[in-house]
Amino acid sequence: MYITGPHISALLRRASRSSAATRLHSTVSRTQPSPPPSDPSPVASRCRSYSGVSSAFRSVRSSVPRWSHGVDWKSPATLTSQIRTAASPVLDRFHRTLATMASQNAFNGILTGLPKPGGGEFGKFYSLPALNDPRIDKLPYSIRILLESAIRNCDNFQVTKDDVEKIIDWEKTAPKQVEIPFKPARVLLQDFTGVPAVVDLACMRDAMNNLGGDSNKINPLVPVDLVIDHSVQVDVARSENAVQANMELEFQRNKERFAFLKWGSKAFHNMLVVPPGSGIVHQVNLEYLGRVVFNTDGVLYPDSVVGTDSHTTMIDGLGVAGWGVGGIEAEAAMLGQPMSMVLPGVVGFKLSGKLRDGVTATDLVLTVTQMLRKHGVVGKFVEFHGDGVGKISLADRATIANMSPEYGATMGFFPVDHVTLQYLRLTGRSDDTVAMIEAYLRANNMFVDYKEPQVERVYSSYLELDLADVEPCISGPKRPHDRVPLKDMKADWHSCLDNKVGFKGFAVPKDTQDKVAKFSFHGEPAELRHGSVVIAAITSCTNTSNPSVMLGAGLVAKKACELGLKVKPWIKTSLAPGSGVVTKYLLKSGLQKYLDEQGFNIVGYGCTTCIGNSGELDETVGAAITENDIIASAVLSGNRNFEGRVHALTRANYLASPPLVVAYALAGTVDIDFEKEPIGVGKDGKDVYFRDIWPSTQEVADAVQSSVLPDMFKSTYEAITKGNPMWNNLSVEESKLYSWDPKSTYIHEPPYFKSMTMYPPGAHGVKDAYCLLNFGDSITTDHISPAGSIHKDSPAAKYLLERGVDRKDFNSYGSRRGNDEIMARGTFANIRLVNKLLNGEVGPKTLHIPTGEKLSVFDAASKYKAAGQDTIVLAGAEYGSGSSRDWAAKGPMLLGVKAVIAKSFERIHRSNLVGMGIIPLCFKAGEDADTLGLTGHERYSIDLPNSISEIRPGQDVTVTTDNGKSFTCTARFDTEVELAYFNHGGILPYVIRQLTTQK
Repeated sequence: MYITGPHISALLRRASRSSAATRLHSTVSRTQPSPPPSDPSPVASRCRSYSGVSSAFRSVRSSVPRWSHGVDWKSPATLTSQIRTAASPVLDRFHRTLATMASQNAFNGILTGLPKPGGGEFGKFYSLPALNDPRIDKLPYSIRILLESAIRNCDNFQVTKDDVEKIIDWEKTAPKQVEIPFKPARVLLQDFTGVPAVVDLACMRDAMNNLGGDSNKINPLVPVDLVIDHSVQVDVARSENAVQANMELEFQRNKERFAFLKWGSKAFHNMLVVPPGSGIVHQVNLEYLGRVVFNTDGVLYPDSVVGTDSHTTMIDGLGVAGWGVGGIEAEAAMLGQPMSMVLPGVVGFKLSGKLRDGVTATDLVLTVTQMLRKHGVVGKFVEFHGDGVGKISLADRATIANMSPEYGATMGFFPVDHVTLQYLRLTGRSDDTVAMIEAYLRANNMFVDYKEPQVERVYSSYLELDLADVEPCISGPKRPHDRVPLKDMKADWHSCLDNKVGFKGFAVPKDTQDKVAKFSFHGEPAELRHGSVVIAAITSCTNTSNPSVMLGAGLVAKKACELGLKVKPWIKTSLAPGSGVVTKYLLKSGLQKYLDEQGFNIVGYGCTTCIGNSGELDETVGAAITENDIIASAVLSGNRNFEGRVHALTRANYLASPPLVVAYALAGTVDIDFEKEPIGVGKDGKDVYFRDIWPSTQEVADAVQSSVLPDMFKSTYEAITKGNPMWNNLSVEESKLYSWDPKSTYIHEPPYFKSMTMYPPGAHGVKDAYCLLNFGDSITTDHISPAGSIHKDSPAAKYLLERGVDRKDFNSYGSRRGNDEIMARGTFANIRLVNKLLNGEVGPKTLHIPTGEKLSVFDAASKYKAAGQDTIVLAGAEYGSGSSRDWAAKGPMLLGVKAVIAKSFERIHRSNLVGMGIIPLCFKAGEDADTLGLTGHERYSIDLPNSISEIRPGQDVTVTTDNGKSFTCTARFDTEVELAYFNHGGILPYVIRQLTTQK
């Protein structure tokens, strides 16, 4: 084992109480009293007490040149044996001692049998009640899941008794921002994030092979589920054969990617790949993959999951603790590394009352999102409780949980109750499985029974919402938490036209606000105005898992058809269900035919418009928008509406429930007051109003009751396991190491480990770096690493054209995440990027400071790198908000960015930056680049100690500029483990070094 920072930190924490650790100290300290301060070994850096281990490593160095870090690089394959030979007496004793320390779980005394009602037992479990600690009864349910995991995995090395005590004492320890380890039960991937994850695993195998290690050690140690759902695009819409046509195009574009993922499913153990056309990852997770309770080798424990998509949180609606992490963190979790996390505060969100008639789950979630954004929940858990929870469906809970990233929480958690159990039965889980789940959770005090008196739990802070206060609303035009009550929409729209350019403004001159763009659409006269809807999409995981809003959309379409209303033909309408189950119940209800009549034909099963895969608009529509500078609108039932994400030509994008998507498509504009203005004229010549087409809550409930049946779930997921003809016909080579094709524009071997040595590079500051970009607030991962279309004039487009790829085959950035050359060129390539270095000019360009040239960000970064000059990024608040996109950290690293200095960071993105070796710094409260007088034209030096032992989480760091300015920032290495990753140049090099030297 390569002894690293987290190992030493864990050993030090128990050095005073562990006799094994005391013996270890006496064993290894005899070799030499202390290493020199310059020793780059993380052992020497972190722990003088364990100097014998460092000494053993140093003895390797004595026989080879100093620059080589103690390794004879003439023969890299012999590296492991060199280290083991030189250090074997000490390390052998070290391994034996660690084996003793970790041989037995410290809590085996509370391992308890769970009896079956008819005799025998379901299995054994670590019983929280058996601890007889009254503090546990007050813990939030979400914290109890962390506690059970720590107890079950307590080996007194990776997870210690001290860690368990911190969690039990959560009420006192959480405010102190203490660090705990967490081992999730499984990992969830989708293909946009899954492809680069599998690329990294394949590349890590190569690196281990090159370093003389056993490459087969790179294998998931926990179940990994990968659902291919992000590749389908809405190329064909308003057509009966749209599903088949779009899937054929999807396979045509993505054959290389799909074959690569199929290779991965065969090359790596413990990895399930769900083929394209099956549904959206989070809906598949909710309906099929979620276990709620695991029974592994006779041990029962709660399901928990981390995923490479931020909306992994949707599973929290099922009582499964889950949240999004960066791809690099997920890869480490797959490989058995405990996740280091700060023990979170928990916001208790009490729900009471009942939703009013006609109010949807989407209205509820947009209200909750706005409340929680205002409250401030970044880095926290939100736990929903109260009588109102028992009155909302599981699908409604999943809708709220899904949008945790939009309100900024790590997760929005709903503990398991009777509603959860009913949903499990509905979705085809067996009676025996449901009985086991209920018995385990009740026995371990993790089940909520609203029929019984509730024990008051302690929360870090409290919020409350009376469900009766929720009113119909939408959100936009550029951010998910900018909620607009439906009754105020027309006034809000006109204020957006007037306001200066920003999240709620377009700065359209008064005299042009009534402009009409007339054009011909397939021979028919057509016209667009500001606010005209050109995309109406029922899409995304958020709502397509929810039968009430999906059937509600069908009822709106039915009523509109019966009254003679029709969606204008130039509006691109689409329906992308989250799973085949949706199609089954829409057909059974008889409502799909009405959706078809309004143009909402099914276009595919996957994440489409919400991720930017909306496909092209008709050329005549696009021309009318661009030639007349029209502020066109998209209305979608998604969770993200950042500018430039949905479509390049829709500057106003609104999130709405599926029934409202249909209503706005019928109206043809967002510039309407639904309470006072008619949607259109019916076949009888009379005005038709919103109230005429809106279904009652009872109508929707009746449709759900009669149309959503358990057999639909069983048959759908039985079919998924068999694949589909296009997937099954993909032939792939069966090999443990991947054969990289240098000509591929989809899958490319990344350069991360090309020059990797066995010794970590150590901590480093920054010297005389230029500012690559200077940003304001709310820069999202969409701005940093777009997932949408590849613009024809971008560096990525140039790269593809040079390799003979036609523009029609560019595909999207998301689909090409397996190619680092394209993704580096796509970094900071968002067409809506606003960079202060260009005085607010919009677009993916920057100023190359030494020459004054205005260049694409990639070209400027390349110029800096060629000259050997480091760069940094300046930013405002909430830097890196949005999706948990690993390329938003990988891309800047490949561009040569060494640090980001921001007012604040989104949780996942900050940790991803550390995971790629980039320094995250925060300005002090009340300060930012503007208040400090920084223009971005300066050169920046960051005074970070060169020895990792001198750096602590959250310490102050001095930044100086070449014009004499100096200011203090906070180093946002939040845990000791993150410091260890930084010391190794990132999380993946850390894992490789550890596994390569493991016996």
